[in-house]
This record gives sequence, C-alpha cells and structure tokens, in this order.
Amino acid sequence: MYARRRHAYFAMMGTCLVLFVLAWGVVRLWSVPVAVGMCVVAMVIPPLAAVVANRRGPEDRWWDDPSGDPKSDEWWDELDGKKRHQ
Repeated sequence: MYARRRHAYFAMMGTCLVLFVLAWGVVRLWSVPVAVGMCVVAMVIPPLAAVVANRRGPEDRWWDDPSGDPKSDEWWDELDGKKRHQ
C-alpha cells in the first residue's frame, strides 16, 4: 500500500509541475488569465498530495494500535519499550 500512495504522490506532484511549466511556457502566450488559473490549480495540488501520501492505510500498524495478535503485540511492545501487565 505504501508504494501505491507513493506513486499517487509523485503523479500528483508531476501533474503540478507540468501545469506550472505549461502555464508559463506555453499557455501565457495565448491567455494570461488561463495561465494564472492553471497556476492556482497547481498551487492546490501539493497539500492534497501530502494528505494522500500520509493517509493511514487499513493494514498500516500504528504504535498505539494493537493488532489483535498477542505474539505480534508482545513483540511490538518490546520494541517500543512498553511493559505489558497481565
């Protein structure tokens, strides 16, 4: 799932870069307002890309979220330095 999020992030950032370069390299020759509009769209993409890239997937393990597997949880607690009270 990490690879899918990473690919989505790079695709969004690539789109942002292409919009910006096309806006001021090509489109401004015909219409400056359209070029500015393309840059506004390109400006919105990076925050959305960051949200997509940092979204928690259903299989992602978080440090405070037990997995339900006692052996795995014991192992993660040991790595995190937590003592389990049983």
